Amino acid sequence: MKVDLFDFNLPEELIAQVPLTNRTDSRLMVLDKQTGEIKNETFSSIKAYFRPGDCLVLNDTRVLPARLFGVKADTGAKIEVLLLKQLEDDVWETLIKPAKRVKEGTEITFGDGLLTAVCTGTSEHGGRALKFHYEGIFYEILEKLGEMPLPPYIKEQLDDRDRYQTVFAREPGSAAAPTAGLHFTESLLNEVREMGVHVTFITLHVGLGTFRPVSVEDVLEHDMHSEFYIMSEGTARLLNQVKSEGGRIITVGTTSTRTLETIASANDGMFVEGSGWTSIFIYPGYQFKAIDGMLTNFHLPKSTLIMLVSALAGRENVLHAYNTAVKEKYRFFSFGDAMLII
Repeated sequence: MKVDLFDFNLPEELIAQVPLTNRTDSRLMVLDKQTGEIKNETFSSIKAYFRPGDCLVLNDTRVLPARLFGVKADTGAKIEVLLLKQLEDDVWETLIKPAKRVKEGTEITFGDGLLTAVCTGTSEHGGRALKFHYEGIFYEILEKLGEMPLPPYIKEQLDDRDRYQTVFAREPGSAAAPTAGLHFTESLLNEVREMGVHVTFITLHVGLGTFRPVSVEDVLEHDMHSEFYIMSEGTARLLNQVKSEGGRIITVGTTSTRTLETIASANDGMFVEGSGWTSIFIYPGYQFKAIDGMLTNFHLPKSTLIMLVSALAGRENVLHAYNTAVKEKYRFFSFGDAMLII
């Protein structure tokens, strides 16, 4: 299966650079996964597509202010550090700029010594393992010193960094936001609950691999990145109950989808408490075992994310929907509009 099959023309001006003032003011395209029928709505109307007994599954990961600016302790040379994932206590996989200045044993200081790090390992493309030293709580220090690592296609500065967090973000660990969840407010979620729709949470810490372009010609040759997930006993029990009672499981975002499909695939379609790393790659031909519908944003051409969406709704249906979105000037990517596949 050729990667070019998932290409479409996207004018650059449709890439949303800033979030809307009100989260629920975004547009919503509703795509029927069976017929390909499209409806154009506003996000606040999404409740009309839920039924009592359904379950909405959201990712409660919290984006770390993971971009740090420091200096080499010995020369004062400026160093930019991007935290990717925690390897062990106080040791993180990072990307460094300029990488050539940081070798094993190099010490970097941040915030006048509030935080220091020593390089303990190197890898290709600017990858470095750093062991951090500090007093207090690491995540609190990050909140003081770090900046939000916005996606590479967003060129504008973000005035309020909470707008790159969901309102339900709880578990710190992501390098990027689960952006389909950005459209929800607490009041809208409460209205959904009042309808008799279950709302529950999983955690998947999003890595920067989600932005990595597919560089091969054949889909089957792509090496999928891995990300850490957690499912609680309560969420597993609820999802099994919803499934047994005939309710629909509707995930918010590709991250929630990948987590549920990973767990269900390993447990004969059932959900169990647990945590681990998933590198599941979902593309057309995949048989879904966990979900019935998904809310997602509009994704990059030829990305693994549009391949996942195409697996659920059919490649031709999805490309027709995306071409319609371009024609109707929907806003794309992290701060853009949403699509409900149901």
